[in-house]
Amino acid sequence: MIEPRLHASRTVRWAYWLAGSLALLLGIIGAFLPVLPTTPFVLLAAFCYSRASVRFHAMLLDNRVFGPLIREWHETRTIPRRAKCLGLSMMAVSFTVSIMVMNGRPWAQIALALFGLGMGIWMAHIPSRPPVEREMAGPRG
Repeated sequence: MIEPRLHASRTVRWAYWLAGSLALLLGIIGAFLPVLPTTPFVLLAAFCYSRASVRFHAMLLDNRVFGPLIREWHETRTIPRRAKCLGLSMMAVSFTVSIMVMNGRPWAQIALALFGLGMGIWMAHIPSRPPVEREMAGPRG
């Protein structure tokens, strides 16, 4: 279990809770809008909640969608290969569309291209583990 280490100051815990809630909201929005990445925001929310609230930290870890991602990051510092491939694909599509929408604004297109390239390189360099194969209950026959 990932144990939270609450900050001693109530004011700082409140600030962590607020930052964690904002990060989680952005992560949830990022699940539907390909321009925002989900994984970094969810990991940031987990960190913030670990300093702010035992209850919110536990709720995030127990979440069936985000919990396994957070646990894997905490235990192995990796992102599941499927999440990485999906994230890189969605980023490529969204940045390509955004660059096309900025037709006639070359500086905006260049800025978007550089930002997307930087984010893609950063995400590609995060290690990922291959999916774990499930063991069969009995011999094949």
